[in-house]
Amino acid sequence: MSETVFELDKLKGRMHDDHPLIQGHEERVKKWFAHAGFGLFIHWDHTSQQGIEISWPMIGGVGALPGGKDVTVEQYFSTETTFNPTQWDPVAIAELARKAGMQYAVFTSKHHNGWASWPTKMGPRNITTSPYGKAGGDIVKSYVEAFRSAGLKVGIYYSLSDWGHPDYREWRDSDRPYVFGDSSPMGTPEQWENYRKYLKGQLTEILTNYGHIDLLWFDGAWERSDQTWNSKDIGDHIRSLSPDTLINDRLFTQGDFRTPEQWIPAKPLPEPWECCMTMNYSWAYVPSDTAFKSTYEILRTLIEVVSRGGNLLLNIGPRGDGSLVPEEKEIMVELGKWMAVNAKSVIGVEPGLEPWQFYGPSTKKDNFVYLHQMATPSESVVVRGIKVARLKSVKVLGSDEELSFTRRTAINDYMFKDPDGEVIINTRGRSWKEPIPVLVLDMSANPDEVSLRNW
Repeated sequence: MSETVFELDKLKGRMHDDHPLIQGHEERVKKWFAHAGFGLFIHWDHTSQQGIEISWPMIGGVGALPGGKDVTVEQYFSTETTFNPTQWDPVAIAELARKAGMQYAVFTSKHHNGWASWPTKMGPRNITTSPYGKAGGDIVKSYVEAFRSAGLKVGIYYSLSDWGHPDYREWRDSDRPYVFGDSSPMGTPEQWENYRKYLKGQLTEILTNYGHIDLLWFDGAWERSDQTWNSKDIGDHIRSLSPDTLINDRLFTQGDFRTPEQWIPAKPLPEPWECCMTMNYSWAYVPSDTAFKSTYEILRTLIEVVSRGGNLLLNIGPRGDGSLVPEEKEIMVELGKWMAVNAKSVIGVEPGLEPWQFYGPSTKKDNFVYLHQMATPSESVVVRGIKVARLKSVKVLGSDEELSFTRRTAINDYMFKDPDGEVIINTRGRSWKEPIPVLVLDMSANPDEVSLRNW
């Protein structure tokens, strides 16, 4: 691992682990986010025409991103005036997301480079510099309307830092190399106050011009301290306009949920959380990055995240004309096929059994426990430490097919009404159609009506 990436990891640890979440966040989170399960992240701006990573190339690239090439600031911003995404179809993307079982989405309204994808009145660097914007196009509006109409919650990504704003102190080629946490020089106190007014003004536009925004996903805070940002003032401003809008943990102490990036915590986190992850190694459209994850790997990731109490926010990066990369569209379609059968096991559920009870991730809802078969079972599936007399049936999710099973308890526990024990589910001779099949335990049986004698 490079020193730069190592330093970034340390910064992420400070940003997301050392600050408490805002008090009272639990009720806001429970309304929809806590068990949403699956969401769509969209990274996209005018530089997708160049096939480079978003923002990072203008400061010299970053080792963690293969598409973070080194381009000049002038080259980076040159495509502001040619952006005309005639193939941008948010309605079709929202439908793909809905069929893939996604419950919400987050769109990058402004990344670190400072270009806004809506016609903001707070500064000149925005969609109106492009042919698309001059014709009346508003990317944020089209996204919000399409995804809301599809029944998904709408989230907006907004970078606190702004490498193109004069009062933030725009980035120059001569400022290289970039050093995390120490590379964005500050101007005068008056400039900083002007920038904070600009930031809050843009947030006001986002929260008042597009109907209810369900979630604000901040980033870029590492360049300033919590005190310098005056994060509480920003959080208070947001909640004064939209009290139910959720905020991620990258606004320091104002967050409602944690955001581990590109990795899955080994154990469930004690607070609400969401793992954001790319389909390949890049956030934006980088045609040279062809290392796409398989559908199986993404499903495994989704299942593992949900089984530990989190949500997966899976990213796509449209091309410069707005169309989807074929691999990304194919993955979304394949996810939809699995979800058509198995969505109940990952949407609206909570963590299921402990790892020692079943060799694989599991979830539960009401009286149902969902066992995800990461390896194809050959002879049997064993579940331990459950109330065996409450097991009514075992089925393959998406079918009425019941599998036979045997209950076992300690040698004399069969005499008790509701003992703990283990269940051996018979899978001999069965063929499996799904890449990750799911077994459903119906735990609604009345123990008074179940005999535990196996002879």
